[in-house]
Amino acid sequence: MARPRKYAELETALGYKFKDRKLLERALTHASVRSNAATRLDNERLEFLGDRVLGLAVAEKLHHALPEQSEGEQARYFNRLVRGATCAAVGREAGIGKFLILSDSEADSGGRDKDTILANAVEALLGAIFVEGGFDAGRDAVKRLWGERFDLSPSVIVDPISALQEWAQGQGLPLPRYAEISREGPDHAPRFVSEARLKDHEPATGEGTSKRQAEQAAAAELLRREGVWAREN
Repeated sequence: MARPRKYAELETALGYKFKDRKLLERALTHASVRSNAATRLDNERLEFLGDRVLGLAVAEKLHHALPEQSEGEQARYFNRLVRGATCAAVGREAGIGKFLILSDSEADSGGRDKDTILANAVEALLGAIFVEGGFDAGRDAVKRLWGERFDLSPSVIVDPISALQEWAQGQGLPLPRYAEISREGPDHAPRFVSEARLKDHEPATGEGTSKRQAEQAAAAELLRREGVWAREN
């Protein structure tokens, strides 16, 4: 099990230099390397904390940036910015995968590029930054990592479920249906996988921290696959 000794590249991407390298390594340690339940040296507790740091940082940004938007409209921005697929994309762009501490079996199965593992690691790193540097440092890391995703253009607030429904109706198709495929993870940080089903089309799957988010991700994937949405949406 390889443990990278130098994290300068990762810290540059985060915009934060850790004083406690053990805290940083814990944030990068997947549960697959846990030796026993009592040790708890993986990143799940930091992920739980980082999820809240991310949520508050994004909510604060939206509160100030969208003073005229209703709570419901802000929620659409919020869900897009904090969903698992977005966190995973952020993790890839930051190059987090190569720094992850995984079991050999998880690494061999492609764990360094799995959406769920990357998303969890991003949240765990935010949690670790908060523990050591406080909320201001965590907020700064979110702003740096999310970057242009905070470009709050009107297209961002389009709900994928509504968009898919409208497109299906325009094609003369019945309304899409959704099915929960799986639910994994601890109670405090569940991960749902849902499937969007549309007549005469192959189903599309999506992940999220709630059933609703997973359904939105599945709807968005179907829209992208059919060329209705661009891949960057």
